[in-house]
Amino acid sequence: MGELFRSEEMTLAQLFLQSEAAYCVSELGEIGMVQFRDLNPDVNVFQRKFVNEVRRCEEMDRKLRFVEKEIKKANIPIVDTGENPEVPFPRDMIDLEATFEKLENELKEINTNQEALKKNFLELTELKHILRRTQQFFDEMEDPSLLEEGSTLLDPNETIQRAPLRLGFVAGVIGRERVPTFERMLWRVCRGNVFLRQADIEDPLEDPATGDQVHKTVFIIFFQGDQLKNRVKKICEGFRATLYPCPETSQERKEMLAGVNARIEDLQMVLNQTEDHRQRVLQAAAKTVRVWFIKVRKMKAIYHTLNLCNIDVTQKCLIAEVWCPVSDMDSIQFALRRGTEKSGSTVPSILNRMQSKQTPPTFNKTNKFTSGFQNIVDAYGIGSYREINPAPYTIITFPFLFAVMFGDLGHGVLMTCAALYLVLRESRLIAQKNDNEMFSMVFAGRYIILLMGIFSVYTGIIYNDCFSKSLNVFGSGWSVRPMFDSRQGANWTFATLEGNKVLQLDPAIDGVFTGPYPIGIDPIWNIATNKLTFLNSFKMKMSVILGVIHMLFGISLSLFNHLYFKKPLNIYLGFIPEIVFMVSLFGYLVILIFYKWLSYDASISKDAPSLLIAFINMFLFNYNDPSNKPLYRGQMALQCFLVVVALACVPCMLIVKTLVLRRQHLWRKNLGTQNFGGIRVGNGPTEDEAEIIQHDQLSQHSEEEPEFNFADVAVHQAIHTIEYCLGCISNTASYLRLWALSLAHAQLAEVLWTMVMHIGLSSRSFTGFFVLSIVFFFFAVLTVAILLIMEGLSAFLHALRLHWVEFQNKFYTGQGFKFLPFTFESILDGRCED
Repeated sequence: MGELFRSEEMTLAQLFLQSEAAYCVSELGEIGMVQFRDLNPDVNVFQRKFVNEVRRCEEMDRKLRFVEKEIKKANIPIVDTGENPEVPFPRDMIDLEATFEKLENELKEINTNQEALKKNFLELTELKHILRRTQQFFDEMEDPSLLEEGSTLLDPNETIQRAPLRLGFVAGVIGRERVPTFERMLWRVCRGNVFLRQADIEDPLEDPATGDQVHKTVFIIFFQGDQLKNRVKKICEGFRATLYPCPETSQERKEMLAGVNARIEDLQMVLNQTEDHRQRVLQAAAKTVRVWFIKVRKMKAIYHTLNLCNIDVTQKCLIAEVWCPVSDMDSIQFALRRGTEKSGSTVPSILNRMQSKQTPPTFNKTNKFTSGFQNIVDAYGIGSYREINPAPYTIITFPFLFAVMFGDLGHGVLMTCAALYLVLRESRLIAQKNDNEMFSMVFAGRYIILLMGIFSVYTGIIYNDCFSKSLNVFGSGWSVRPMFDSRQGANWTFATLEGNKVLQLDPAIDGVFTGPYPIGIDPIWNIATNKLTFLNSFKMKMSVILGVIHMLFGISLSLFNHLYFKKPLNIYLGFIPEIVFMVSLFGYLVILIFYKWLSYDASISKDAPSLLIAFINMFLFNYNDPSNKPLYRGQMALQCFLVVVALACVPCMLIVKTLVLRRQHLWRKNLGTQNFGGIRVGNGPTEDEAEIIQHDQLSQHSEEEPEFNFADVAVHQAIHTIEYCLGCISNTASYLRLWALSLAHAQLAEVLWTMVMHIGLSSRSFTGFFVLSIVFFFFAVLTVAILLIMEGLSAFLHALRLHWVEFQNKFYTGQGFKFLPFTFESILDGRCED
């Protein structure tokens, strides 16, 4: 855990790889500890050395995606054993290419043949239905009465002769959804001089091109003359209807139908054999397609990385520059030796550390527990190199501040159980590889949710709040037994208690208040009419106390940054004035809160002055307010002194620091100490001092300092000072959201209990059990949906804001850039998923 407090120490190293051993970069990708720099930024991507190998890998990846698509289309599960194969050597790439080429061509050939067979099968099936339906049509037309009726349909305005007409006809199939439009078009274009008969095909037919199921209709159109025949064929062509030859005699139709059925049977057998062969090929490919994907993408990543390297003049060595953690140098050296041995090279790879003025990337080592909290910090901004990392402190403060707003024993237990389920079954849930984005986000923060639930249980015990009800575990510290009322001069009896809904318990009377509740809020406050007034005061003061402590802790952490980066000026003219300003005003307010709690008991609490009025009068130097008496002797002198000290810190940060920075710049600028005859001229430092100063500058600043501009520095310092001073007030007020959301959560829980659960508990009859069951169902659903999810998300976002704005801005700049190592894990993550 020690490396969490500050980012890892990084170094720039130069890597020399022999051309035959360059593939040992794969070992670096397996351990994921180095970040390669691009040494060819001006070279076009298509002009780099390994561009042909990258293209070959992309072509293999394309073929594998085609195979994967066919496997998914066939609904064959892809086997994922979790195997992580090693990267194949360059000489094995030819074998892989040949395997993928053969598999792709075989699948394409099978698909082409299968599509042609399905198309032929569709045509024969449609022809079979046409022959059957047309036979039925002609059998019906043999009846003379039907023939006369049919002839009348051709032209109702003309006289029909008894002699049989010589009619032509065409038969075909058309999509069922186009039949009404098709029929209207025939009637309009042919002016009613055609006779259309149709019948739906019951079973859907498979489209050979898309594989979709389509519904079609058989039709036969009777007409007279070639002109109508041409019109009918053009309309059929326009509606994409398929026409089939249909014999005129019944005997020829029967013979043709028998031949079609025989061909369909033979074709069905061939189709089954083709589909079986296709399934066998795809099932064999499904067992290894995952491994192939990993191998190809690893090779592609390696060649992309090698394109970032330089090639020396002898063309026998590759030169790379990498960022890597200093603590992992031994592991990197071992990986290079292992890769060199596997490649069979006799010349070892060389790794040399380099001195650089460039700012290294920021790298914070994490595990499955700390990664969620580190992501919260990184979402605000990647930390500057080697500055204090807020993540270890966020592990405690974030769930605690969340719990202050979400304090409920019952809700905290439910949240803890849900998170505990995700934690205990994390291995099985990871193996399932759920693609749901919402679930993945919740699962990634399972340890955050677990701590938030545990802390919520703790604060729920402090608030003595469980689903808006108090738990009377240790017995209340208030006694409601018959007591003497000094104002009325009489004893309270049980009749008094039963006859009055509201009675005031006076803690100043002996026997009424027997002592504080052992832990948390006394349960009697749950039935008190002034419960909200009491909790308002308590939670508001608690929010101010927690906020000031949290901000003082953040300011204190900035001291460790100044000490580490050896910036004494920031300590004397930055940290000290800031903490003095904060303590003089708001630290004093916290002390007043505790002082008032300790100094005033039940007998004199009515005379206690208002802290808010006292704090406002402190800034206004108003000490003649008769309605607000002083809390202690010497209050005026102490408060005047604190305000003066706080105001004195402002010019110290605003003006003094700027002038000192200007003087230091002029002092460094006039470092030159000219010796004439061994005599030192000028007021600058000696040569030894100058050498020490230059060495300090080199160690403190990774890049050359920009030219000093007094106006820019003055404006920057003024903005920082004003922002800090005003921020102390606004940030302290911002912590009052702890009070507001805590009360809102408690009131929502109470309203939900009163309006929902109270309905089921009010019934005393036997049917009340069933009513209670239904009511409890709605109560549980609303509790999870509103109080756990919506209120939990609201408290989470407010806790996030308190850390990003109120806490981290005191010491965390977040102006670095993240360490992005070359690792196969991140390259393959999310790409080989279904």
